[in-house]
Amino acid sequence: MLDTLITSKTRIKLLLKFFLNSNSRSYLRNLETEFGESTNAIRLELNKFEKAGLLTTEQDGNKKYFRANTSHPLYWDINNILLKYIGFDQIIERVVNKLGNLDKVYVAGDFARGTDNQIIDLIFVGNGINKEYLVKLIEKTEKLIKRRIRYVVFGKDEFMEYHNNQKDPELLVLWKGSN
Repeated sequence: MLDTLITSKTRIKLLLKFFLNSNSRSYLRNLETEFGESTNAIRLELNKFEKAGLLTTEQDGNKKYFRANTSHPLYWDINNILLKYIGFDQIIERVVNKLGNLDKVYVAGDFARGTDNQIIDLIFVGNGINKEYLVKLIEKTEKLIKRRIRYVVFGKDEFMEYHNNQKDPELLVLWKGSN
């Protein structure tokens, strides 16, 4: 859907990189390596986003870091479009809201770092989650969003121990309960 509206693959990659996770920041050479594209194509798109005020920059040594401008009036609209593009809205609607004793759901892996992938890594945190029901909901949702979902379920205490021992602790909160 998004690729019919936005024909530049580089632009889509940059939107996903910066607007899925507002903490994501990167510099040109790093994006070149990550995307496998020329610095010129990436630089052109970064300049357009910066000129439009969608990205902010900060200098660190000889590197110019880019980050999404979360105070831009369109930031949350773009974020919501990307969540729908990936299928996170369907995950929330079809899986998260039907599980009951759920405290939080995190996105991990590539998507937490702002990189598109056909596999979505989720961490469900809560006590008393019906795992058999979760499997059925995940299978239905995978067919709907045409992406594979890998997941793990933790109790609250188990998650704290897991999270404290992680080498790559970057997680993006997808859903937070009312607790």
